[in-house]
Amino acid sequence: MAENFLTGIQTLTVPELTERLGLAPSKVRRLIEDQHLAAVRIGGVLRVPAAFLQGDEPLSSLRGTLLVLRDAGYSEEQSIEWLFTENAEVGGIPIEELQNGRKSAVRRATQSLAF
Repeated sequence: MAENFLTGIQTLTVPELTERLGLAPSKVRRLIEDQHLAAVRIGGVLRVPAAFLQGDEPLSSLRGTLLVLRDAGYSEEQSIEWLFTENAEVGGIPIEELQNGRKSAVRRATQSLAF
């Protein structure tokens, strides 16, 4: 699902994230495990959308959004797809809204998914 959906979206591998974030590979994997980032395997390689970073750090509003999506029953792949899909309730593409500091609309939309 997300694998095909991410075609054309810039992604980063764990080694690329290690270099960009200045962290050990185990710490990068921990960021993924702890929902600070989300990843999907493409061709056997773990990839994180570059849009999940702001500068050299994970996007601060992403973790809460990923946790709410997980609580709503979304898989990691489904969460990534949701974040990159135009959403009328959000008023745009959720990841772009998060990048622009408009997490309230995104969180409202994610919370409504659980009901």
